[in-house]
Order: sequence, then C-alpha cells, then structure tokens
Amino acid sequence: MATAKTPIIAEAIGDPPSGRGVQSVEVAGRILSVLADSTLPMMLRDIADAAGMPPGQAHPYIVSFRKIGLVEQEAASGLYRLGWFALHLGLARLRGFEPYQMASEAIAELAQTLDLGVAISVWGTYGPTIIRSIESSHNITTNSKPGTVLGLTGTATGKIWAAFLPKQLIAKRAADELKAAKQGTTARELERELGEIRTEGFAGTDGNPWPGIAAACAPVFDYTGQIQLAVALLGPSAVLNCAPDSPQILALLAFTRELSSRLGHKE
Repeated sequence: MATAKTPIIAEAIGDPPSGRGVQSVEVAGRILSVLADSTLPMMLRDIADAAGMPPGQAHPYIVSFRKIGLVEQEAASGLYRLGWFALHLGLARLRGFEPYQMASEAIAELAQTLDLGVAISVWGTYGPTIIRSIESSHNITTNSKPGTVLGLTGTATGKIWAAFLPKQLIAKRAADELKAAKQGTTARELERELGEIRTEGFAGTDGNPWPGIAAACAPVFDYTGQIQLAVALLGPSAVLNCAPDSPQILALLAFTRELSSRLGHKE
C-alpha cells in the first residue's frame, strides 16, 4: 500500500515553510535525520553517504554536534550516534505534543477531501470512546457523536482497539459482547478476524451495526508502538469502499501513518 505523504496530510498537518532559510542548518538536519533513522551507530563515511555529501563536508557538522551533545562517539568503535541532547529534545517534543489536538485539527481536511464522515476515538473507562467527529454531506445517521462508547466486536472502531490493545485488557469485555450478541460469532472467529486486521492495518464493516452504512478505521501509534487513538471513516455503503486497495482506504492509511510518524512511531 502507498505510504507517501498525500496532499490531504500535507495540507492538514503542515508542509515545510517556504521562504529563505539557513542552508547550513538544513544540511545539518540531513545529517541528524540519517542518524535518527539508523538503528545502529554509524561510521562517518556512511553518515555522509546517506546524507548525500562527502565525508569532509559532514565532519565539521559532527564535531559541532558533539560539542553540544546532539551526537556522541563511541570510544571503542569510533562510531557515531545521537547524543543526550537529541534525547532531551525528543522528550520535550513528546511532552508538549498533544496527539488528540493534532488529530482533531487534521481530520477536517480529510473529511472535506473524501466527503466522508470522520471520527476519532480513544480508549476510555468503558471502552472505545468517540472524542471528535465531523459529518459529511451524505445524509447518514450513526451513533458516532463525541462521548459515544462503541462495542469491541461489532464496529470497525471497536475491532481496531481489540486488535491492537493487549489481549488481557480486552479479553473479558470482548467475551461478554460475544456472549450477548445475536450473530453467533465465536471467540476463535473473532481472533482470526483481528489477526487479519493487524495484517491489513485497518478494519472495515459494511451494514453492521448500521444498515446501509460502511465504516473503516485505522490505528495511530506513538513512539513506543502503542495505539494512542483511532481514526474512522463513515459513509453510505454505495460511497465508501472498504476494499484494501480502494482510494479511500489508501488515503485513511496514509493519514494515520503520517499521524503515527508525527508521534515518533517507526514501522
């Protein structure tokens, strides 16, 4: 599936600012980006090669980074990695970053571009809870108002939370729902479906629990890999195509992956 930034994300979350900047700072950013993307310490020549410059150009930047703690060098191997100040900056960003506010601001553009309803949910005391929703031009009625608590086993949003939360957290609630449900889904069938959702990266429903209405939902993860919120699309079954390769699903996945990336998640 496509993972590149889409116009929806670019406009909703923000493109880099235009105008005159400081070239040396932008070069420094390329070097830091290489180190941030690496899971292991790196040699100077490999850093320079990945940043698209000769080692002689990269070396003065590395020296300055070491002086302020952005980069450190291992004594034994001589390899470079991000330093204590880089960690300090990252933690400061995370402490001051409100994922719910970010998502709330971003979904307006998503809803307008796709002309579908969009809802954000978090894990609340009683289960998946809607905290923000935007309606589309389609005349549909769903129980997706802020404050609504959704089931784990009968909705696309609920299934996302069931798929990506720790099993011990949702097991009893899901079992109770299956016992009370009329469709007769077994625990084994649910677990198989949740496995498919983890593989596909989204959940889709059509006509259930609302006849004639389709829904698709995808998770947003933070830097620890834990689900923080979920974003759902809602629309008439004739409009919202829940196939994995449909333009709407690809847009939803690109959107939630970008949000996850902004929270420091690495796939």
